[in-house]
Amino acid sequence: MKKTITMAALAIAVSFASVSCKKKVSDADLQTQATTVVTSTPTATVEIKEGVAHLSGTFPDQASKDAAITQLKAIKGVKDVHDMAKVEAPLASTPIENASMVDPAVQQKVKDAVKDFPTVNVEVVNNELTLTGNVSSTQARKIKESVDALKVGKVNFNYTVK
Repeated sequence: MKKTITMAALAIAVSFASVSCKKKVSDADLQTQATTVVTSTPTATVEIKEGVAHLSGTFPDQASKDAAITQLKAIKGVKDVHDMAKVEAPLASTPIENASMVDPAVQQKVKDAVKDFPTVNVEVVNNELTLTGNVSSTQARKIKESVDALKVGKVNFNYTVK
């Protein structure tokens, strides 16, 4: 019995010794590997502390940030990745003012057709010829007939009929 207890104690001691002898990767080695992951993004940095990667800085898009996190997690010895990095806000696109898609000659023809109706305005709204203002039902019918006779394409009749 004494031999069995001694053998069990020896087995336990050997197993603990073999576990503690397991090679631990140093933070310096992990730092070298982790740094190579983020070198393609100069605005991002990574620091290894006790086997944990701390990712910070900015990435140009979410996909590159996600790829870096995946690559850091794949490094043998990295226990976890703390994501403190940000994705750059996309630049606000400056609206480009397009020239009107409506031909100025067509716009002038319509203006000439409604010149007898001073309350009607001819405008280009969202690249469509639009008539606005206040007219009577009789005037509305005459304006529509005059404009339709010009065959200028789509025209929005957004005037108020009273």
